[in-house]
Amino acid sequence: MSKIRTIQQHIHDQERLFPGATGDFTALLTSLVLSAKIISREVNKAGLANILGETDNINTHGETVTKLDEYAQQTICRAIGYSGQTCIMASEESEDIIPMPAGSKRGKYVLMFDPLDGSSNIDVNASIGTIFSIHRKVSVGAGDGSLEDCLQPGSRQVAAGYFIYGSSTMMVYTTGDGVHGFTLDPSLGEFLLSHENIRTPARGKIYSINEGNQQKWDAPTRRYIDYLKQDEKEQGRPYSLRYIGSLVSDFHRNLLKGGIFLYPGPKGKLRLLYEASPLAMVVEQAGGAASTGTERILDLQPQSLHQKVPLIIGSKDDVAQYEQFCKEALATAGD
Repeated sequence: MSKIRTIQQHIHDQERLFPGATGDFTALLTSLVLSAKIISREVNKAGLANILGETDNINTHGETVTKLDEYAQQTICRAIGYSGQTCIMASEESEDIIPMPAGSKRGKYVLMFDPLDGSSNIDVNASIGTIFSIHRKVSVGAGDGSLEDCLQPGSRQVAAGYFIYGSSTMMVYTTGDGVHGFTLDPSLGEFLLSHENIRTPARGKIYSINEGNQQKWDAPTRRYIDYLKQDEKEQGRPYSLRYIGSLVSDFHRNLLKGGIFLYPGPKGKLRLLYEASPLAMVVEQAGGAASTGTERILDLQPQSLHQKVPLIIGSKDDVAQYEQFCKEALATAGD
């Protein structure tokens, strides 16, 4: 008979692995879990409540902000801002860093997040999610954090993960010691361990890419996708196309089943700090890989809060094969 474990118990056990732990990390993640429960509740009744549709606001990326985007942002900021464990936050929806509320305690952690990834799919009842990344403060002195604390490479993340709001609500996260998934039991109001030590297959059978952008792809991407479509049964091809258009949804499916997600260059569309880096930490801890096509995502030094990068992420062998197509293209260009 398997033991029932809540997310709070699991987080507490993870923190105990580090000598001198103060409990601040457990408290931070507990506040984040609380905010996800609140967001999940609103997502699940979105068709009944006056929370569907768009606002009149445009975010820093030129995208229309939905009502649930705004609600998720406010919920996380309220839950974390007064928790006492963070010194600064940054969000995909905010142009600048988010300071802690006046009078609140300052902590040693930095939180970066995408409050509602895939929010354009809300009105059609597709799965959406919240992505988060946690770093330690590196700027000198106690008190408020700074831009320096936010612009750290993904390799320095203390923890990363996501919540996915779909047929069930799940939390998937890592602290650098494997990847674990928890499913929300609405009758208990608790996230219970449902996917222990997730390992993604070394090679998949699925590719996820927006084929409507084919004319914008570079040559290596075109050749790679053509390769995946070839009928070579002994080599496990053709691959199946599965693309939802919600990064969390596409990533979560491929994490569990194996496969590769591609939003290629040259500049990319996805944000390094709020999407690429946290999911790269998750996939690497599960045995996968994340790359721009030429560089490991976790090695990138961020230059700005809203820096965009190409993202190739998923099963390790699939990502390596895509990188090989890029290397061959560079070698040919250099001849």
